[in-house]
Amino acid sequence: MEYLPYIFTGLIGFGGIAFFALMAVFVERKIAAYIQDRVGPNVVGPYGLFQTFADILKLLMKEQIIPDAVDRRLFVLAPIIVFISVFAGFAVIPWGAGNSAISLSASLVFVIAIVSVEVIGMWMAGWSSNNKYSLLGAIRAIAQMVSYEIPVALALLSAVVLVGSLDLNEICRLQGIHGIPATSWGGIFAWNIFKYPHLILAFMIYAIASLAECNRAPFDLPEAESEIIAGFHTEYSGFRFALFMLAEYSNMLLVSLLGVIVFWGGWNSPFPDISFNSAAGEGIVSTNSLLQWGKLTTGIPGTWSGNIWGTFWLLSKAILWVLVQMWIRWTFPRIRVDQLMSLCWKVFVPVGIGLVLLSGLIKIL
Repeated sequence: MEYLPYIFTGLIGFGGIAFFALMAVFVERKIAAYIQDRVGPNVVGPYGLFQTFADILKLLMKEQIIPDAVDRRLFVLAPIIVFISVFAGFAVIPWGAGNSAISLSASLVFVIAIVSVEVIGMWMAGWSSNNKYSLLGAIRAIAQMVSYEIPVALALLSAVVLVGSLDLNEICRLQGIHGIPATSWGGIFAWNIFKYPHLILAFMIYAIASLAECNRAPFDLPEAESEIIAGFHTEYSGFRFALFMLAEYSNMLLVSLLGVIVFWGGWNSPFPDISFNSAAGEGIVSTNSLLQWGKLTTGIPGTWSGNIWGTFWLLSKAILWVLVQMWIRWTFPRIRVDQLMSLCWKVFVPVGIGLVLLSGLIKIL
């Protein structure tokens, strides 16, 4: 019985992520249609809203085909490992002050480590398929993801050095009014990316490298349809194929949430807030509409209003970046493999190391 709350939380989380993935597919189709000057889904349901639900229903009803020559155990296990590794990363995401499923003092390390397990599932899928195209796609995926984990970690580390904590909830708290001197108003200028201008470059590295981590265009080389059919999941169909797609869109949301938490204030409101100053006895009173709006859209941490507003701001910022990821996919052409690796090792890694050293120097000074 003691595990029931965790099971219930996990089921709610799975349902929320699945719903997000379905709606994200629909939105991406509409964005692609707009960019390409066409209509997009418009038949199944009003404005084509039910098209994605019809597609997932079709996938669930399809036969689970397992070719004769595959390694059956690894073939079946691969999509499960890929999805679980991404899904587990959401367990430590703070949706408000102290409001996360699991509280860890090194939750940022947990997310980076658990998402890295996805590489193992991709290799299992490519190897067990007994297909040269799947194997080539798996090799590309592993080389790409292992390489780009380094600039992602360096970009996050450049902010962590300044914050002094690996706890995602603490990183959020230090970017709000209750994490800075009581005489400050907080708001957007308390966020890391504005407090430390060099983190703008760190976020740019993180944002571009996260596209490679998610296998999104222009870094979708593991799934280059014109070259290697569909990459490591060529032999998959039905529900198992749906798990790979669900993992991809879930990963898009996870990297967006992580970037928002570390760089863009997490669950903090962008508006200045004087409610905590007044509560602390400062006696600050202002008729400025911006400050009053900030007071209304922050909420007291740990309360229902604080958690609701925190979730709203966190998801709003993250979904905004997901939309940018979709826009990038349908705007920029795919790059070559050698360009992909050169960008990582010759540009992002050296610049990332420099940013970490700069953050350390700022911290010392």
